[in-house]
Amino acid sequence: MAARHPIIPCSLLPETRARIDAYVEALKQAAPTIGTHGLTPQEFQDSGIFRSAVEQIRGTNAASMAEKRAFMAEVLDHLQRTNLIRNWAYAGAGERHDYEVKMPTGRISIIETKGCLDGNNTNIFERPPQADEFIIWSLCQNPGSDPAHNAWSGIHTRLSAEIIHRRQRVDGVVIWDMVCGTAGRPCPKLVAESTRATRIEGGRSLLPPCLYCFPRTIPDPRSNPTPACWQLADVQILHALWTGFNGNAADVVEVGIEARIDGVDVQRRTRFFRQGTEISTSEWTTVRRAH
Repeated sequence: MAARHPIIPCSLLPETRARIDAYVEALKQAAPTIGTHGLTPQEFQDSGIFRSAVEQIRGTNAASMAEKRAFMAEVLDHLQRTNLIRNWAYAGAGERHDYEVKMPTGRISIIETKGCLDGNNTNIFERPPQADEFIIWSLCQNPGSDPAHNAWSGIHTRLSAEIIHRRQRVDGVVIWDMVCGTAGRPCPKLVAESTRATRIEGGRSLLPPCLYCFPRTIPDPRSNPTPACWQLADVQILHALWTGFNGNAADVVEVGIEARIDGVDVQRRTRFFRQGTEISTSEWTTVRRAH
């Protein structure tokens, strides 16, 4: 049995889950009394108004990118002010990727933002031809979503399979958003050392990001079964985030993705290392039928 330990320091706390569940129940009980619909409780229940309202709110929240874009702008502006990047531009309107960042060395770092990594949208990405570095950045606004599950699902279940199957190299992953460090998602990094928060222009305090360095090359069961991982200094946008937001060695995880042939199947295994120590390993998992 492969070792499965958390690959991210935070988790969905039981008290947070309990608060959400209690609020859901209270909202359901109070729903017939909210608004001016003029229906009896039974008529309200039969009407489907509550269900439709919840779906409408859910759709509005899912579609809104304003808060995510504001967070990204604050982070990238801070890196630019501190000369850790040269400049950046939002490219989300016309391209699949969202941000193009020019590093002081002239390298181009492309960032594609996602929501919670356990969603199908994680599978949809395309490395642009101009990218010297290509990063997936998770902005998960749902405090009721489990970070440990999202990280594992996104990196092993989804990204490792897509990298091998579609031969699309991803150089790293960032898991870091505006909910991190709030009451909805307390951060163990700040609990242990509150001085690690970075105050940026505008007054917001941001904690150090969680960074994942991926393989340098695409795993291949025949020609490249165990590719080496990038080091933090090699992926310049990850190193800039680490430097600009008070990172330490424990904030970086190396993600080893291995590939093999098992009968007629291509399989992959994902191994996670922090400071040289293996912290978690997946089972060998089938990617697709071999040709």
